Amino acid sequence: MLFYVVVYDIPDDRRRKKVSDLLEGYGKRVQYSVFECILTQTKYDELRQRLRKRVKLAEDSIRFYPISKHTLAQVDTWGGLPLTKLPGSVVI
Repeated sequence: MLFYVVVYDIPDDRRRKKVSDLLEGYGKRVQYSVFECILTQTKYDELRQRLRKRVKLAEDSIRFYPISKHTLAQVDTWGGLPLTKLPGSVVI
């Protein structure tokens, strides 16, 4: 699994609502147009495919920032929600 920060700038209210509703099923909203998502490669590909159907690339902007475990440990958050945590390892 990989940690992604997904950000968007969509001027149309209706498309923006569709995008935010979709993203809520994949991650946690941490700011108005920013989501933190922990996704397998399959889920990431699925999300991109579903988003592609909801945006107009001539008008809208969506960015996907993959964050490595090493970099994630260095994230500094001030206020707001705490950083989304990667699932821990399970030892049986």
